[in-house]
Amino acid sequence: MIDRMAAAALCAGLLVLLSPPSPARAQTSQRWLLAISKSDHTLAMVDPGSLQVAARFPVGPDPHEVTVSADGRTAYVSNTGAGLLHQIDVIDLDARKVLPSIDTGPFLGPHGLAYVDGKLWFTAQGAKAVARYDPEARRVDWTIGTGQDVTHMIHVSQDARRIYTTNVDSGTVSLLEFQELPQRIPPSGVVPAVARPRMEWVQTLVPSETGAEGFDVSPDGRELWAATPRGAVRIIDLVAKAPAATIEAHVPGLHRLKFTPDGQRVLVVSIRTGDLLVYDAKSRQEVKRLRIGHGAGMMIDAKGNRAYISCTPDNYISVIDLGSLEEVARIDAGARPDGTVMAETPSKAP
Repeated sequence: MIDRMAAAALCAGLLVLLSPPSPARAQTSQRWLLAISKSDHTLAMVDPGSLQVAARFPVGPDPHEVTVSADGRTAYVSNTGAGLLHQIDVIDLDARKVLPSIDTGPFLGPHGLAYVDGKLWFTAQGAKAVARYDPEARRVDWTIGTGQDVTHMIHVSQDARRIYTTNVDSGTVSLLEFQELPQRIPPSGVVPAVARPRMEWVQTLVPSETGAEGFDVSPDGRELWAATPRGAVRIIDLVAKAPAATIEAHVPGLHRLKFTPDGQRVLVVSIRTGDLLVYDAKSRQEVKRLRIGHGAGMMIDAKGNRAYISCTPDNYISVIDLGSLEEVARIDAGARPDGTVMAETPSKAP
C-alpha cells in the first residue's frame, strides 16, 4: 500500500515537472487621447477607437496645453492666465484621479509643455523663461531666461540638449543648446591651472515674425517651421541657425503646424478662416486644402496615423486621416477644446 502511494506521489511530481509553465500574463497597453476643454475647465480622456469620452478630470482656471509622462501614467496641464498664474495640474491616469497641482512659483504663466528625460519642461510667459520640473524631487531644478516677450510654445530634443521656443510678441525663436565652451580667458590673460572647458546653455535668437506661435521641428532636426497670423510660414535652418525661407500662404490667422511622422508633409491650420493647408516639405508647395474648422491646436498621432485638430471656436476636435488627408470624424471633448496629447498606459490583460 505504501509503495503504491509513493509511486502515485512520484508520478504526480513528474507531471508537475514536465507540465509546460503557465504563460506569463501578457503586457498590453491602452491608448488615450487627452484633450483640454478651456470653457469646461476639464481634461477629457477619449478612447481613440470609439472616439468616446471615458473620463473627465477637473483642471485649473485657464488650461492651455497638456503633456504626459514617458510611461503614460501621469498627465500635466498648464494654466497660463495671461502670464499671471503659476499652476500646472497633475492627473494620475491609472487611478483616474487628480493629484496636488504644481506651484511654479515665480515662473509665472506656464504654457508650452514637454516631458523629456524624466523631467517636465515648460515655458513661463510671465517670467520670460524656460524652466524644468523634477517630478521625483518635486521642485523646479533648472531654468534659463530668454529675455523675450511671451515665450510660448516649446520643443525639447530627445537628448535634452536642444530647446526651441517661439517668443510671440518679440517676433523671435530661441534656439537653446547645451554646448561645451572653451575655458574662459581672464582679463589678465593668464589662464588658471584649474581652468577647464565647461558645459553651458547658449541662446541664439533668430527673427521670425511678431505673433508667430505654433511651430514644429522636422523629423531630421534640420528645419523649424513657424506659422504666423499674417498668413506666412517662416522656415529656420537649425544647422545654420538662421532664416532660410518664407512661404506666403496668403491665408490669415495661421496658428499651428505639424510635420507628418515621415517628414514629407506639413499641416498648417488657420484659426481665422477654418482652412487646413497641406504642404510638401521638400518643394514647399501647397498640395491640398480642406475646410475643417477654426484650428487652434494640433497633435500628430504617429501610431494611429492621424492628426487631431482642436477647433476651439467650433467646440470640436477634427480627426484627419494622414493617409487620405481627409477628415474622418469629429470629437466632442468639451467646449473650446485646446491642447491634446496621446497617452499610452501599460496595463495587464485579464
